[in-house]
Amino acid sequence: MMKKAVVLISGGLDSTTCLAMAKAAGFEPVCLAVSYGQRHVVELERARKVSEAMGVKDFRVVSIDLRNIGGSALTADIPVPKDRPETEMSHGIPVTYVPARNTLFLSLALGLAEVVGAQDLYIGVNAVDYSGYPDCRPEFIRAFESLANLATKAGVEGARFKIHAPLSGMTKADIIREGTRLGVDYGMTHSCYDPDAEGRACGRCDSCVLRKKGFQEAGVADPTRYTEGQ
Repeated sequence: MMKKAVVLISGGLDSTTCLAMAKAAGFEPVCLAVSYGQRHVVELERARKVSEAMGVKDFRVVSIDLRNIGGSALTADIPVPKDRPETEMSHGIPVTYVPARNTLFLSLALGLAEVVGAQDLYIGVNAVDYSGYPDCRPEFIRAFESLANLATKAGVEGARFKIHAPLSGMTKADIIREGTRLGVDYGMTHSCYDPDAEGRACGRCDSCVLRKKGFQEAGVADPTRYTEGQ
């Protein structure tokens, strides 16, 4: 019987690659997507499609409305930054940071892991080609893993939770090459923070810029549907 792993899935490039890596490692994935009031809600549809295409038998969506907290361009009426140079992306924390998002996501995944009997959790955070989010760093992952083993019934009774962040030290190009090797269809994924009404990517937000750069550096054709002129 295959061991289960809870995989946080957003329908984006990183989390989809992470799902493929969890499967390649021999786990039976239980996928968890979070509807948190994000402006790019199209990602939830992609998360479901990606999970179905990759043979996931257990896909779940949890809803928590972070618009009631706000503080982010993804959950409040704050413009999404566009056309930022890479030098600017590598300094400071942008307004697309959602306060405590990965802490919340991993907490939900941890609760689900206890229920389904999984001791492994996968999250597609990246600490190389990213926009400066503090909850994407390896230090955060290690700290949450310690919390998981202290704050749960399963942990107290002897289970050892492991938080897998296999993309942490990879560039976006490395991630795309690995996903391509594992057969990921990136045409199904969505990364844009500010898509149009048809779900097409803006091509100008930080996430789009890093995604474009990744495909170029990986030498892989970019299947993303962009708005006209991008």
